[in-house]
Amino acid sequence: MRQVVEGWVWGRNVRPLIVEAALSATDDERDDGWYSYPLAGPDRTVRVRLATAVGSDVVCVEISGVQTAELRIRADTLLSAFATT
Repeated sequence: MRQVVEGWVWGRNVRPLIVEAALSATDDERDDGWYSYPLAGPDRTVRVRLATAVGSDVVCVEISGVQTAELRIRADTLLSAFATT
């Protein structure tokens, strides 16, 4: 079962999603151009990776460590919500 949820959000919604710091140096076209941040809860930790999509107002988002169906749905719902205009 896949443990990664991927998607995108509008750049203006990154701060409400997680963090905005360090985004200016990111680049989704470079393997080393992603900002990575762990989110630790009482039972598990997921890792969120963010990178500015070159030439757009979009920020690419990857959330890894989503080990349960419920957590995948929650992560996907958040990405969908923050991708709306």
